[in-house]
Amino acid sequence: MRLVSYQAESGPRVAGWREGRYVDLHQADQGLACSMKELLVQADREPQRLERALARAPLLPEGLRLLPPVADPEKIICVGLNYADHARESGAAAPEEPVLFSKFPSALAAHEQPIVLPALSAEVDFEAELVVVIGRAGRRIPRQDAYQHVAGYCCGHDVSARDWQLRKPGKQWLLGKTFDTFAPCGPALVTRDEVPRPGNLRIQFRLNGQTLQDSNTDQLIFPIDELVAYVSRVCTLKPGDLIFTGTPSGVGFARKPPIFLRAGDRAEVEIDEVGLLANPVVAE
Repeated sequence: MRLVSYQAESGPRVAGWREGRYVDLHQADQGLACSMKELLVQADREPQRLERALARAPLLPEGLRLLPPVADPEKIICVGLNYADHARESGAAAPEEPVLFSKFPSALAAHEQPIVLPALSAEVDFEAELVVVIGRAGRRIPRQDAYQHVAGYCCGHDVSARDWQLRKPGKQWLLGKTFDTFAPCGPALVTRDEVPRPGNLRIQFRLNGQTLQDSNTDQLIFPIDELVAYVSRVCTLKPGDLIFTGTPSGVGFARKPPIFLRAGDRAEVEIDEVGLLANPVVAE
């Protein structure tokens, strides 16, 4: 199932995808939640209920204003240096444990929402990523049970101000990664059952139609189940939490000469079986 959050007159709502059109699940079953986080809890408990609602939900008009699939996650957890090919191009050894940082929820942006280049940075880079959406809460999750806590997947874009991340005093990893709009995500949450092999998906980034990243999630150093288990040793994962799983080789700062995002660009992240996330780039 493919689920999106969209802006209705009454507020954010969740729609499903059926036969090439969006349908409103709450209109078909008013017992279903309107918010994605609450709906994920219901879907974990009663998966067939969503399927029944999807089958009879009314069609929505075209041209919906999409929101990030989870517009209000409690946590956005990101993994650095998690692709073998990206570690090599960065001149770094493969880490022995996952390298984690975070973004604020205010960094989220929806499909087709502009990425805003801050006036404070001249080196804004791109990173195509597979995003894991947590569907079931858990702490100290055994690795063998990790996928039971995954609701599904989205395309993600870890936009990064490299001058802040790499050259500010103390290296401002958090601030360099979490300017507003620096976490585009979407367009849809694709449920786990529709992506049976998340460790073998082609992942690409295109800038103005030119492919700059082209790899496969089989390059992940720490696979999804290991990441879920590792993070849950430290904090309780909640429904709607997002894990950006890392980016492959081809990022802008590692190129000679470097390539950074500029106003007027169009950035696209495409992942097999998950979808295509597109965002225009504008100046602040």
